[in-house]
Amino acid sequence: MNVKQLRAFVSVAKFQSFAQAGEHLHVSQPALSLTIKALEENLGGALFTRTTRSVALTAEGEVLLPLARRLLAEWDDTEQQLRQRFTLQLGRVAVAAMPSFAGNLLPRALKVFRQRHPKVNVTVHDVINEQVLELVRHRRVELGIGFEPDSGEGLHFHALYMDRFVAVVPADSPLASRAQLAWRDLLDQDFIALQRPSAVRLLLEEHAPVAAGSLAVAFESHQLSTIGRMVASGLGVSAVPALCIRQMQELGACCVPLVEPSVERRIGVMALSEQKLSTAAQALLDVLLAHIQIPEMTCTT
Repeated sequence: MNVKQLRAFVSVAKFQSFAQAGEHLHVSQPALSLTIKALEENLGGALFTRTTRSVALTAEGEVLLPLARRLLAEWDDTEQQLRQRFTLQLGRVAVAAMPSFAGNLLPRALKVFRQRHPKVNVTVHDVINEQVLELVRHRRVELGIGFEPDSGEGLHFHALYMDRFVAVVPADSPLASRAQLAWRDLLDQDFIALQRPSAVRLLLEEHAPVAAGSLAVAFESHQLSTIGRMVASGLGVSAVPALCIRQMQELGACCVPLVEPSVERRIGVMALSEQKLSTAAQALLDVLLAHIQIPEMTCTT
């Protein structure tokens, strides 16, 4: 059986006339008769009894009719749902993003996406960078946002920007008025760091001590918001990716460019190379590539 045959069968059963059913389906009566004949031959028996004056269902035809109606309804519903997904009138997409990105830059991009595609549901997994890669590789999300992986085997990386670490200092600190800071300027300060295994913490440990010596970590936290509050309260200084600038400013801290050395890493969107993105995921990727911007570095007091 195929959909064309089922539609022809249901239409003839409804009108009890090949002529009227043909008009309804916009096919000729001979073509409709051939379609019904092919269906009957495929099933192995007659579905209609035909006379010169009437058309009626056989007992087997009576059995098939409700089943055919249900199959066609399910087919039409499936077809409609897929068409709506392809046209983004309906859909769902899951994305994983490291917390520093999810809490700072992602919401603005999602607002643009929502304005364009209000019927598409977006699930955000706010997880550390290592888990972002794991979720993408295990197909639990279509898109992952984080640092460019050292080994990108099996992944396609869409670069968003090069992120550089900035110093986070209290707004009333003499360091806040500097045009830029070197890592050595932070050595005699109590340092507030993200806890391991955060990718931000690992990057700092990998690059900062090379030229500046070991940082004196006085406080550790899993949350960037806690770090910002600690710095704003005068408990010490920190260093975070530039994408966190606005968050640090809102918490009352000041951000200053950090050099000697400049610690930087590309941030982008990852997806499986072998997997074609859904229409919804591709639309979200397009928005991310077009609308992600790093905030300017200004100090609030």
